[in-house]
Amino acid sequence: MKIVIGGQVDKKEIESLVKEFDSSIETVIKSDLEAAMALKTGQVDYYLGACHTGGGGALAMALALIGRPKCETVSMPGKKPESQKVANAVNEGKVAFGFTADHKEAAVRMILEAIKNK
Repeated sequence: MKIVIGGQVDKKEIESLVKEFDSSIETVIKSDLEAAMALKTGQVDYYLGACHTGGGGALAMALALIGRPKCETVSMPGKKPESQKVANAVNEGKVAFGFTADHKEAAVRMILEAIKNK
């Protein structure tokens, strides 16, 4: 599995969280535009991104290039990620996930667990 890390903030930290979850997952860090293009062209399987709102800079380019049906805002300020909602999103075929930087530990774990259990 290959994951691209886009978004606006904490890219190295998100990559570390992915590697801590499963060191066999291939990761690459790119700008948000390059990351969305990598997902759109099939170079990677999933997109993770963080910003301060969870749905702005974290997902803007992914939303523009692959569309709302493939994207999910996992958390927003004051709204923590919920494992069942993340699992539903993965099972619905969503492949790009945005979240707030302060929720990155929970969001990355929930997303990866949902993908693993898909």
